[in-house]
Amino acid sequence: MGLADASGPRDMQALLPATRAMELRKQDYHMERPLLNQEHLEELGHWGSAPRTRQWRTWLQCSRARAHALLLQRLPILVWLPRYPVRDWLLGDLLSGLSVAIMQLPQGLAYALLAGLPPVFGLYSSFYPVFIYFLFGTSRHISVGTFAVMSVMVGSVTESLAPQALNDSTINETARDAARVQVASTLSVLVGLFQVGLGLVHFGFVVTYLSEPLVRGYTTAAAVQVFVSQLKYVFELHLSSHSGPLSLIYTVLEVCWKLPDSKVGTMVTAAVAGVVLVLVKLLNDKLQQQLPMPIPGELLTLIGATSISYGMDLKHRFKVSVVGNIPTGLVSPVAPNAQLFSKLMGSAFTIALVGFAIAISLGKIFALRHSYRVDSNQELVALGLSNLIGGIFRCFPVSCSMSRSLVQESTGGNSQVAGAVSSFFILLIIVKLGELFHDLPKAVLAAIVIVNLKGMLRQLSDICSLWKANRADLLIWLVTFIATILLNLDLGLVAAVIFSLLLVVVRTQRPHYSILGQVPDTDIYRDVAEYSEAKEVPGVKVFRSSATVYFANAEFYSDALKQRCGVDVDLLISQKKKLLKKQEQLKLKQLQKEKKLQKQVSPGDKMEDATASGQEDSKAPDVSTLKALGLPQPDFHSLILDLSALSFVDTVCLKSLKNIFRDFREIEVEVYMAACHSPVVSQLEAGHFFDASVTKKHLFASVHDAVTFALQHPRPVPDSPVSVTRL
Repeated sequence: MGLADASGPRDMQALLPATRAMELRKQDYHMERPLLNQEHLEELGHWGSAPRTRQWRTWLQCSRARAHALLLQRLPILVWLPRYPVRDWLLGDLLSGLSVAIMQLPQGLAYALLAGLPPVFGLYSSFYPVFIYFLFGTSRHISVGTFAVMSVMVGSVTESLAPQALNDSTINETARDAARVQVASTLSVLVGLFQVGLGLVHFGFVVTYLSEPLVRGYTTAAAVQVFVSQLKYVFELHLSSHSGPLSLIYTVLEVCWKLPDSKVGTMVTAAVAGVVLVLVKLLNDKLQQQLPMPIPGELLTLIGATSISYGMDLKHRFKVSVVGNIPTGLVSPVAPNAQLFSKLMGSAFTIALVGFAIAISLGKIFALRHSYRVDSNQELVALGLSNLIGGIFRCFPVSCSMSRSLVQESTGGNSQVAGAVSSFFILLIIVKLGELFHDLPKAVLAAIVIVNLKGMLRQLSDICSLWKANRADLLIWLVTFIATILLNLDLGLVAAVIFSLLLVVVRTQRPHYSILGQVPDTDIYRDVAEYSEAKEVPGVKVFRSSATVYFANAEFYSDALKQRCGVDVDLLISQKKKLLKKQEQLKLKQLQKEKKLQKQVSPGDKMEDATASGQEDSKAPDVSTLKALGLPQPDFHSLILDLSALSFVDTVCLKSLKNIFRDFREIEVEVYMAACHSPVVSQLEAGHFFDASVTKKHLFASVHDAVTFALQHPRPVPDSPVSVTRL
């Protein structure tokens, strides 16, 4: 009794029969949970309100999860910054950021002149885009900012839309510079819009159409364009503004024509600065292992040249052009000029592709070297936002620099914290120290640009290496280089892409065709012209193409097949048709003669002659065969098409295969297909290729299966052939 009192009524249920326990549970349920009437249900929200609430909660949770995942994908800093190993990476990133900032300063000033803009806008372009990429980029090592190729492309646009009127001695340089800044910033916004839009629709694969030989040839030609554009600062020449095709040629001719007007002081300044920069770079290369960070030759040259120019008054004594006033502080954001959109659309798209191609190629190189992944679509978005927001703050389009990226990696940079550090150093210069470079000679900036072209101009050695490795790639390189030199940067890139795609089509038009033979005692089939052990199977021809068959090469495929088989199929078919036509004409004449004779014979004799002639016709042999017609027969009875190289089929390919079946059956050769991939078979079915004459029983999983069947059935298959191995 005490145990029962201690355990309670619910424990007692376990000792009762099952039915009695269920009744007690029901009573307990009704006592503890009274039934709800209709009014109570209506107060709680009617029937089904609880499940609907759960559905809403589930939907909200899924939406939040998707939004969170999308936020992490589009803002990668939220992923890697919380996991940032401060002890291991921070010191390296600080030193790397300082080293890159030391390079960013002179390059920003120099590349702004290359873009046709006042130098301070190069500093803006070294700050805003770099910090934006720090937030959105996925590469840990590339250095985003001003780049020579991008700057010269921008310069060609700004000079064409806001040219310098040389004949007007009272030209308003302030108005001209303001117009060029507006053009460049609007161009940057458009470039950013293109890149962000392409990235959001996952169009990052478009860069795959820019092959490595094309990019290297293009950047080499762009380096030549940059070199020529800096000659006016080296020799202190006032040149006309040239744009469009052959503009580079006109500029070189004008430089040669006006060379006697060059100023000695400017030439000496550029030469001395160039020699100092080259010597420092050679010293850095020699002491690379001993130095913790490279000697900042560009910054030292900048400081030294500014000091000498200020102390010796180069501007007034030797007529050396200087940078002039560099305003301090940040500029307010400005909306782009929408009226320029139509004029800048083509150039913006070209610059967007080139900038992304350079950035993603360098990013993938560093990612492969350091074992991490770069998202090409997110890189497109990050670069686009850098240009879009930078354009609002009067920056010109940027990409990443190879030289700065190498410095960022070699000096211990492990993440884009190095980029953020460099951008803050540039911000300090913009706010406080920019005015110190008022007396910096422009010739020194030109020398910095020219010396930094060394890496891209070295790509001229690709001509020798590609001549030995792949002459088709060499042809792409040369066509890209020449087209870019002659047609300018935008049209040159379009011509290069079109040529490279046409070359792909031409190369697929003339693939390698081969007759296959069997390697003895195996089911392996190889080209009999390349493998001496491979022997043709008697009575069977196996034909293979190294490329897919489509509209551009379907005719070449049929011609090569007939040529490799050693039979003039078209001639044999035409001879057969002529002989059959002659036989029909002879039969017709014979029938006419018989009709004339039948008129002269009695009716009883007519019946006997008709019966006799019918019996003779039934016993007569088939005179439509090649042997009966006296024509040469092929030395094989079966043809097998190895279609393993096919990746797709189009309507032209379907018709070509149908014609092959028809023509070879005309010369008493049965055709089979082998090694088709499943997607190709599906496309054959969708194109209604299979019918009563060509069934799926002509289709085999491998060449060996087709050969085995052909040897067992040396004659053409009947309408209902036996079951064979098939896909």
